[in-house]
Amino acid sequence: MTTQATNALIRVEHLAKDYVMGSTCVHALREVSLSIRAGEFVAVMGPSGSGKSTFMNLLGCLDRATRGDYWLAEENVAVQSSDQLAATRNQRIGFVFQNFNLLPRTSALDNVQLPLLYSSVPVAERVRRAQQRLQQVGLGARMEHLPSQLSGGQQQRVAIARALVNDPLLILADEPTGALDSRTSLEVMALLQELNAQGMTIVLVTHEADIATYAGRNIQFRDGLVVRDVANVPRNARDDLAQLPLLAEDEAAA
Repeated sequence: MTTQATNALIRVEHLAKDYVMGSTCVHALREVSLSIRAGEFVAVMGPSGSGKSTFMNLLGCLDRATRGDYWLAEENVAVQSSDQLAATRNQRIGFVFQNFNLLPRTSALDNVQLPLLYSSVPVAERVRRAQQRLQQVGLGARMEHLPSQLSGGQQQRVAIARALVNDPLLILADEPTGALDSRTSLEVMALLQELNAQGMTIVLVTHEADIATYAGRNIQFRDGLVVRDVANVPRNARDDLAQLPLLAEDEAAA
């Protein structure tokens, strides 16, 4: 059954993905139908092999569905050509990955500019946009640093700035806290919550139940199906960050 939503940015109808391995057909995604409104912060959860990563790859135009339709901002992505899919990926979607995917010998500023290299944006405008996004994520003083000169949290902030530089309609974050410690994870979630409060639509894949509590909606996959789709009153990551020193003191006292 389709989840009806007003102002839907994403709408998938009977979306399916099959993988053929020899004589075996694996149904990674089974006729999924749902909608995500513009401005939502959605956490997608599920165990390994549940279909959540397949779903994310289809939303990100990194793969094609076997069957079904996917509308992004009222355009049916499922029927786009390869060139059109590449343009949609580059112009409408920002990606944030677990392992940051930064070029190691390239400054933060140049890493953030990368998505703009595939467009006709002039050099001066590329630099201006990249500087603006790095300032937005709190790295205005680190623009010329290499990834090796940045902490894990700072590298993820660079990756988030890069995801934002093309002014996308949608941010897809694949386990963005998976390589980070607890405090840094909260800092990244606080930043994502702030971006969402400014109107950015965010879909986050995570296997961590506590991370999912910072989103406003939780969708759970199992065996290629959506088995749970619920609204959530999100915890405030900034509030939880403020509590960390107190928790540490309490534990020391105990």
